[in-house]
Amino acid sequence: MPFTTLTSRMVQAEVAPGRTLFSQRGAMLGYRGDVRFTPSITGGQGGVMGMIGRRIAGEATPLMTVEGQGTVMFGHGGHHVEVIDLAGDTLYVESDRLLAFDGSLRQGTMFMGSQGGVMGMVRGQVTGQGLFTTTLEGHGSAAVMAHGGVIQLPISTGRPVHVDPQAYVAHRGDVRNKLSTAIGWRDMVGRGSGEAFQLELSGSGTVYVQASEEKL
Repeated sequence: MPFTTLTSRMVQAEVAPGRTLFSQRGAMLGYRGDVRFTPSITGGQGGVMGMIGRRIAGEATPLMTVEGQGTVMFGHGGHHVEVIDLAGDTLYVESDRLLAFDGSLRQGTMFMGSQGGVMGMVRGQVTGQGLFTTTLEGHGSAAVMAHGGVIQLPISTGRPVHVDPQAYVAHRGDVRNKLSTAIGWRDMVGRGSGEAFQLELSGSGTVYVQASEEKL
């Protein structure tokens, strides 16, 4: 695991020969040792075609390749940082929430309509995430940014989880999601919860929820 939590808003990573990290540009706070930072042309694994696909999808947050030998501290905008360890599974997260991640992870782009059909696309518009999201798959770790801290909610068969779409950060595992409306007569007369939409996640996995409805 390359990341160590220093504070709720800072992580530290050990860089060694043969191990590559990717970080969001501007995320490096300080480092010790012989460490090199270079712009990533392809934006992680996936080659040039992967880069083109991410740019078309609007999921091409500029990245830096971090190599060498030493210790690097990462943080950005004072946001809370959550380290997520993957063991062969897939993480679904917006590219602008990725602070840094292990170069061993395969990066890709997923069309929101493939998880939830038309309502998956509607969900992207409601949450402000757009029609695509970034995927990280394999064995390694990713440091993800959020507002006000993060909690992990387990999702199991027969026990779906409902979250506010604006508070959604990421999810992992074999999870299906759909956007449902909660508008009823109470909402129409002003006595409801005010939460017009809910994001329902079912299957088996984990959803990460931030303590805020604010976008990064």
